Amino acid sequence: MKYAAIDIGSNAVRLLIANIIENNGSYSFKKNTLVRVPVRLGDDAFLNGRISVKKADDLVKTMQAFANLMDVFKVEHYMACATSAMREAGNGSEVVDRIKEESGIGIEIVEGEKEARIISASHAEVNIDKDKTYLYIDVGGGSTELSLFSKGELLASQSFNLGTIRILDNQDKEETWNEMREFLREHTRHHRNIFGIGTGGNINKLYKLSGEKDDAPLTYLKLKSLYNYLDSFSMKDRINVLGLNQDRADVIIPACEIYLTVLKCANIKNMYVPTVGMVDGIIQTLIEKNLSTKA
Repeated sequence: MKYAAIDIGSNAVRLLIANIIENNGSYSFKKNTLVRVPVRLGDDAFLNGRISVKKADDLVKTMQAFANLMDVFKVEHYMACATSAMREAGNGSEVVDRIKEESGIGIEIVEGEKEARIISASHAEVNIDKDKTYLYIDVGGGSTELSLFSKGELLASQSFNLGTIRILDNQDKEETWNEMREFLREHTRHHRNIFGIGTGGNINKLYKLSGEKDDAPLTYLKLKSLYNYLDSFSMKDRINVLGLNQDRADVIIPACEIYLTVLKCANIKNMYVPTVGMVDGIIQTLIEKNLSTKA
């Protein structure tokens, strides 16, 4: 059995096809195929408030390709979610309708709070001590989702309009930074020894660049050092010397700035990076929706 997850983000669009595994009445999944297309919808949405015809055409073609892949892989269930860029685009619903008509894929434009719940549904903490307190930190192109868990219970969750594309386009606002800092101060001040759980493409790449061993946490000091190192290179040299893809070489700097701000404000010294993200949470959400009653 195969499920598929589609994440239409502000920087990239992703398709994850996963094999669903049943073991003694419980269900898990193994990643089969992951496709990433850097459509970068946020450039339109955050600067102009609309998705341009060119970007809409590219997105439609991408969804048509995804539909064909899901057909070839014989996917039984899928879920497609659009996040920050499509939330803010004045013609977001029109683009969704066009995609449905031309590709057959139905898309839900999810609010920030639901996006945070889906990301935390990835159960990234399963191999970590559940008796501890964790802050999920997901940094995307248009928004940052924070969710605080203690002893397995969700205590607070909020989405903030701070993202890598938004910062590159100078569309982030100081009041939003302050709002995020206040959220962190209010909800973390009564907890000691909070551990971070970083999700998303940028932190996955940063973790790989850090050279940390698998399952070892990324420290605040190591991330700060890595940020200073990357920032010492020009955009061109991040591509030619460090080997970063062009659509990663620019966004990785503001991503570092957001993660460092969150870690410092929440007094977090260690962050686990389990290489999961929105698409993993979507697959888990589908499992809980379709298979939990069978367990």
